[in-house]
Amino acid sequence: MPDHVVIVGGAAMGSFTALALRDEGFRGPITVIERDPSYARSSTALSAASIRTQFDTPLLVEMSLHGAAFLRAHARDMAFREGGYLVLSDPAGAEARAGLVAMQNAAGAEVALLDRAGLAARFPFLNTDDLACGAFGLRNEGWFDPWALLSHARAGARKAGVAYLTGEVAEIRASGAAVTAAVLTDGQEVPCDWCVIAAGAFSAPLVAPLGVDLPVVPKKRTAFAFGAPLPGDGFPMIFDTSGLWVRPEGAGFIGGIQPPAERDLHDPDDLEPDHDLLLDAFWPPLAHRIPAMEELRVTRAWAGHYEMCTLDQNAVIGPHDRFGNLLFCCGFSGHGIQHAPAAGRGVAEWIAHGAYRTLDLSPLGWRRVAAGEPLLEGMIY
Repeated sequence: MPDHVVIVGGAAMGSFTALALRDEGFRGPITVIERDPSYARSSTALSAASIRTQFDTPLLVEMSLHGAAFLRAHARDMAFREGGYLVLSDPAGAEARAGLVAMQNAAGAEVALLDRAGLAARFPFLNTDDLACGAFGLRNEGWFDPWALLSHARAGARKAGVAYLTGEVAEIRASGAAVTAAVLTDGQEVPCDWCVIAAGAFSAPLVAPLGVDLPVVPKKRTAFAFGAPLPGDGFPMIFDTSGLWVRPEGAGFIGGIQPPAERDLHDPDDLEPDHDLLLDAFWPPLAHRIPAMEELRVTRAWAGHYEMCTLDQNAVIGPHDRFGNLLFCCGFSGHGIQHAPAAGRGVAEWIAHGAYRTLDLSPLGWRRVAAGEPLLEGMIY
C-alpha cells in the first residue's frame, strides 16, 4: 500500500501542503483533518492578508517572492492589489533600515529607500517631522483575499483526490521513533505513515504528550476597520515606528497594533476584539503619523490569532529529529498566509522526494529549536 499522509489542520498551510503533494507526484492517500470546516475562527480567514518582501531573514524574502508569483498568477481570483509596504524609520533606525533594504534587494526584492524629502513628496499625507527614511516595496508587496486563497488550495486538493475529514485530533499516537496515527475526540483512529502538524496557534498541545516542546502559542491580535477623510488611492500598507500598521480596505482602512506585553495574555478561546487598544495604543500614534486620520469612524473590529513562535518569531517547518515522519508547518508568527504556497511546497517536497527542491527551508527546521538557537525575525507587527 502507498504511504498515507495525514495533515492536521485544513486552512492555508494544510491545504497548500496537500495540493503541493499531488503536484509533486505523490499518489498515496492524503487525509486533511479539520475541526471546523467553516474556518470561522481560523487564522487564515481572520488574517489581514498582506504580503511583503521586507523581512530581516533572507529566506523569508525568498518565500514571499514565491508567494507573490502565485498571487500574480491568480491575481483576479485573489483580488491581489500590489500596493506596496512602507516601513518607516526614525534617525536611530535609519542605518539598520538601509542595511536591510540592501539585503532584501540582494535576495530578489524590489525595495526603494526614500529619505525624508522623498517620503514627503511621494506620500504627502504623512507627518515626516520625526522620520529619517522609509523603505517602500515597488513590487511583490500588497494585499489580497485570504478566503479566495484558501478556497483555491482546498478546491484544488479535493479535485486531486485529497480527503477532508471533519474532526478534532485528541492524540498523536507513536510507536518507537515513528508517529503511527491521529486519534480523534470521537475515538476514530486515522493511521498514517506521515503526519504534518499544520494546526496553527493550536499545534503545540498536539505534540506535547510525545515529549515534543513546540514553542508555538496563540496570541490574540485585534484589527479595526474605519473610515477617514483621506482617499485610499496611492496609500500603501504602512508599518510605523510606533508599531502600528494601517492599509486601505474597500472604501476605508484597516489597522492594528500589538498590545503591550503586560496585556498580551488571553485565553486561547478568546477572540473578542480588544476595543481598549483603539484609544490607548492605536489612535494616538496614528493621528500623529497621518493627521487626516485624527478624524476617524470605526465601522467594525475583529480578532484572530497569531501562531507565535516564542523562540524567534519564525516558522517551524520540516521533520522532527526523533520522529522522522512527523513534520511541522506552523509558528509563522503573523506572516503565515503569505508564505503558505512556499511552506506547503517545501513540506510536500520533503515527503515526496526526501529533500527540499524549490527553496531550502532547513534554516526554519527543528534543529534550531532543539539547539535553542533562534533565527530571529524582528519585523513582526
